[in-house]
Amino acid sequence: MSANPKIIVLDDDPTGSQTVHSCLLLMRWDVETLQMGLTDASPIFFVLTNTRALPPDQAVATVRSVCQNLKQAIAAVGIQEFLIVSRSDSTLRGHYPIETDAIAEVLGPFDAHFLTPAFFEGGRFTSDSVHYLIVNGIPTPVHQTEFARDSVFGYHHSYLPAYVEEKTQGRIKASEVEQLLLAEVRSGCFDRLMQLQNNQCVVVDAETQADLNQFATDVLAAVSQGKRFLFRSAASLLTALANLPPQHVAPEDMATYTRNGKPGAVLVGSHVKKTTEQLEELLNEPTIVPIEVDVVHLLEESETQRAELLHQVLARVQAVHAELNTPAIFTSRQELTFADIQTRLAFGAAVSRLLMDIVRGLPSDLGFLISKGGITSNDVLSTGLALQSARLLGQILPGVSIVRTPSDHPQFPNLPVVLFPGNVGDRYALVQAYQRLMGEP
Repeated sequence: MSANPKIIVLDDDPTGSQTVHSCLLLMRWDVETLQMGLTDASPIFFVLTNTRALPPDQAVATVRSVCQNLKQAIAAVGIQEFLIVSRSDSTLRGHYPIETDAIAEVLGPFDAHFLTPAFFEGGRFTSDSVHYLIVNGIPTPVHQTEFARDSVFGYHHSYLPAYVEEKTQGRIKASEVEQLLLAEVRSGCFDRLMQLQNNQCVVVDAETQADLNQFATDVLAAVSQGKRFLFRSAASLLTALANLPPQHVAPEDMATYTRNGKPGAVLVGSHVKKTTEQLEELLNEPTIVPIEVDVVHLLEESETQRAELLHQVLARVQAVHAELNTPAIFTSRQELTFADIQTRLAFGAAVSRLLMDIVRGLPSDLGFLISKGGITSNDVLSTGLALQSARLLGQILPGVSIVRTPSDHPQFPNLPVVLFPGNVGDRYALVQAYQRLMGEP
């Protein structure tokens, strides 16, 4: 075996490609589309499953469906060597362990599955098996942050072996989790990797990209010796595994992709505190016009009321665009409480449907689109723009990807679309991405 396996990433929201470039993002996973990813020149491709937005049973069914089709596609194109990465959130939210269990069930057996949640561009690192998030310059164990209190994916531990025990409900005890600590990662862990078997759970320290680069070198060497590994990972490991050259167009030159120098549109669905701060800064820009979409009563409203709301928003968008300004379309910001998780997810789905109707109604000569929030961005690609695949151009800011629609897209050909995660960047990051697409220094 060679040490160049195809890296197949099942991404639970569309922002996991935030450290790589020039590869395909697939919004569908029929066998034919997967074959396109497997035979593409890039060493890596992403299947956007969006499972973080789904309830557990649907998430498992989706992952299983992708893997069953992957099994057929891999056999059809005759690929021998591949790595499967279940890409998820660097703040430990998501459907673990049920997604990795489903992958192992269909595509296993694996010798080990690794938790590698480090994402350096976003200030997340792991030391002594404790996962940290840098908050206002201070390394903070993630269980002390807002992300640990997530109403769907909350947790109580930053010490990853304890997190694994909590999430597997004791099936994997903390004492059974293998730990690759920093000293071993840095000195080389190939021999240790070769000893792993029976889908052993392993948590991996990493404080810098160089740590994951060394780990990836050892992983690829072990894979070339026949070891089969599965990863539950944030984005920084993908940089190391794919080992790509620099992207073709530098982040500060991204205005070269803006269509005909025209103004664009900004769509904000994410509700995390960081997004709200970034939106506040964006609204200070002279060429940005705010359009707030009041979604509070969306679940109780009739179809007629919903249609009227959509009509009002789109009329305003067209007027702003005609004046050569950029509409910033955002959902009402107040924090809502729900009777149960099902109601919360139903509300999220209703908001998304409305936002995607807005995307479909955007001016066809739009210069660019910035989508803020992971689930919002997934829906923009798969539903709003109805894409089968998109080519990732690279990053416009650290951790913020930009893709382009195909040249034969019926409504928005060659449209640059920024996929901006909710919790990435400082308070001026959204402004900076906007200014780069506008060609402002």
